[in-house]
Amino acid sequence: MTKLSIITLTFLLTMTIGGYGQELTAMDIIEKTDELVRGKSNYAEMEMKIVRPKWERTLKFKSWAKGNDYSIVYIAYPIKEKGQVFLKREREMWNYVPSIERMVKIPPSMMMQSWMGSDLTNDDLVNASSIVVDYQHSIIREEKQEGYDCWVIELTPKEEAPVVWGKIICWVTKKGYMTLRNEYYDEDEYLVNTETLSNIKNVGDRVMPTRYEIIPNNEPGNRTILEFTHVMFNINIEDGFFSIQNMKRVK
Repeated sequence: MTKLSIITLTFLLTMTIGGYGQELTAMDIIEKTDELVRGKSNYAEMEMKIVRPKWERTLKFKSWAKGNDYSIVYIAYPIKEKGQVFLKREREMWNYVPSIERMVKIPPSMMMQSWMGSDLTNDDLVNASSIVVDYQHSIIREEKQEGYDCWVIELTPKEEAPVVWGKIICWVTKKGYMTLRNEYYDEDEYLVNTETLSNIKNVGDRVMPTRYEIIPNNEPGNRTILEFTHVMFNINIEDGFFSIQNMKRVK
């Protein structure tokens, strides 16, 4: 081999061993799943169906989000709740109720309460991005889920992390980094909620699940179905949009 060929080969081997050829860590994978559904910013229109053994209820809402710290949700339907707005700024959450023209800061004691009567909690909205920063991540096995080759990743909370789950198990596809299933456990490792993600679609600049179903483990017949009807990523939103003052103006 010529001297130039040897140098080129050595360079390529070095890049494979120390750079591009490195295997992804569990945290790398979780970061990619989070970026897939979040982007740098996003706007979404969503429909949520709350199913109970004796009744069903549908809500429609719009949401705007920027990074991990800012989001606004505007309730568009039903008429009774129309105009309610929820603002997330870092770990804080605010609720504007137009019928009484009142702005309420959600206290920590209410974080585990149901959001809009669903199987989601206020904490789910506020700490949705914490799966990256508040947990330790480890790949515990590999298996198929809905026909996709997946990593199964266990998330355990870091010490002093402000989270409510004792453990989360995620199924993430090797192709596309899509989360297809999440299991949420309490501090005693008792399964609380199972979340399945489906209806995979091309939504413009990415392919992702657009239907989420949350089923509580100890409440037979209960479930919440969340579907994206429209979504856009990496849109221009100023930080000032996510202000308490803007909660009364957003629609």
